[in-house]
Amino acid sequence: MCFNFSFIVFSWLGGPLKLKTAGTFQLSSLVITYYTLSLFSFSIQHVYGAQHPPFDPLLHGTLIKPGSKPPTTPVKLKKVSTFQEFESNTSDAWDLGDDDDELLAIAAENLNTEVVMETAHKVIQNHSKLQEQHKFQEEHQQEEKQVESAELTSIACGDNRLVKSVSEGHTSSSSDNASENSSMQRSQSLPQTSTPPLVSGVADFNTSVTPALTEREASRLDKFKQLLAGPNTNLEELRKLSWSGIPKRVRPIAWKLLSGYLPANVDRRESTLQRKRKEYFAFVEQYYDSRNDESHQDTYRQIHIDIPRMSPEVLRLQPKVTEIFERILFIWAIRHPASGYVQGINDLVTPFFVVFVCEYIEEEEVENFDVSSLPEEVLQNIEADSYWCMSKLLDGIQDNYTFAQPGIQKKVKMLEELVSRIDEQVHVHLDQHEVKYLQFAFRWMNNLLMREVPLRCTIRLWDTYQSEPEGFSHFHLYVCAAFLVRWRKEILEEKDFQELLIFLQNLPTVHWGNEEISVLLAEAYRLKFAFADAPNHYKK
Repeated sequence: MCFNFSFIVFSWLGGPLKLKTAGTFQLSSLVITYYTLSLFSFSIQHVYGAQHPPFDPLLHGTLIKPGSKPPTTPVKLKKVSTFQEFESNTSDAWDLGDDDDELLAIAAENLNTEVVMETAHKVIQNHSKLQEQHKFQEEHQQEEKQVESAELTSIACGDNRLVKSVSEGHTSSSSDNASENSSMQRSQSLPQTSTPPLVSGVADFNTSVTPALTEREASRLDKFKQLLAGPNTNLEELRKLSWSGIPKRVRPIAWKLLSGYLPANVDRRESTLQRKRKEYFAFVEQYYDSRNDESHQDTYRQIHIDIPRMSPEVLRLQPKVTEIFERILFIWAIRHPASGYVQGINDLVTPFFVVFVCEYIEEEEVENFDVSSLPEEVLQNIEADSYWCMSKLLDGIQDNYTFAQPGIQKKVKMLEELVSRIDEQVHVHLDQHEVKYLQFAFRWMNNLLMREVPLRCTIRLWDTYQSEPEGFSHFHLYVCAAFLVRWRKEILEEKDFQELLIFLQNLPTVHWGNEEISVLLAEAYRLKFAFADAPNHYKK
């Protein structure tokens, strides 16, 4: 038998004596075993091959001689009983040839030029194919994004642009079209024949090119659409998903669900919308003419005075918007005699109105859009939806607007106690300069910070408020505390009562966006986590 071996001898004198021997012997396995056990009472270690030179036999087959054995990966056996099995399952560096001269000759040879050129050409071809495939995928994704808006009406199931109340006047044409497109109802909006074209300048969801979304925004939008597409929307999951903000395209339907205006069951939404809208305009017919009665003149006059003070200015100056807001606020005041109309309630209509207008247009800046250009039926839907959603909001904070506004008084006091615990230096500074929390925080509670931040920030803020239990009352307290502490540096720099008060009533937030609001909400959540379940922690 011909085999290769290597072993290490350890002397009895303590120092390891390394002896490597490689050779060829003609011995039987029995003799080898006896020789190993009788002469060497120490261990024998085999040396696995280093696979040198590292040639690929498939790629460089022409470089290895026909008679030589290609290198193989060493295989470590669980148990080796004979040296024959050891040899057959182990490859060493010496297995490539019969002598060292052959190895040197192989290493000295040049690579085959044809093999190198062929390999390089394949690499270039593969790279070109990958680039073309990636470009095709990007184009395909862009096309999908343009079609995404067509799926929204199937999610709303009646809570879409002109809703099915518009299509009732076109029953015959819509039924014909529906029979042809029955398989497309889940992914497309209502038939084109049932929806009257919107005026010039108002883009339809089905035909408009939507702005490009980032990968993260597209992913979040997909999550919302999947959640809203089911027969019964899981409101708890919707709240969790909405806490970090709601995509603009699904915000109208999400707000209606989160506020409790629409039911979670998709099949009931259309009938609910029709019923609630009819109910609202029945109130208008019943009560609105009484605005000139002696008993209601003061209420209507105050509403008429407050609406021009609203923000944004461009939107409030539109006569159509003024007319809609007057009706909404007057009907609410008549139907809630315990509080009636109070200054500040007028601001709470604006976010709902703007969000629901966005359901029918593609303008990025709704404030600059001419609302009167929308069809009358669309405006009626927006008005009724805004009324009911505002009513749901006010149901949770109505003590803010009853006589003497005890809800606001209580929340301002809680804010003072909370700030004294989380930032005593700011609290002491305000106290030393005789600045009372009621002088600046009353408006924060009364208008829910709408006068302190831009409208876009208010809408983002309300995404989270509607996702939080008691968001407009309880969680708002912690948002106000985080908002005040956010300006601690500027507050501590002011050394005068007048300057402090002017600063706190005109905070520099005009350039704020989603990033600043997200940080504010995160800090508010941290404060809530620390103090909400332990109210005595912020009481001295």
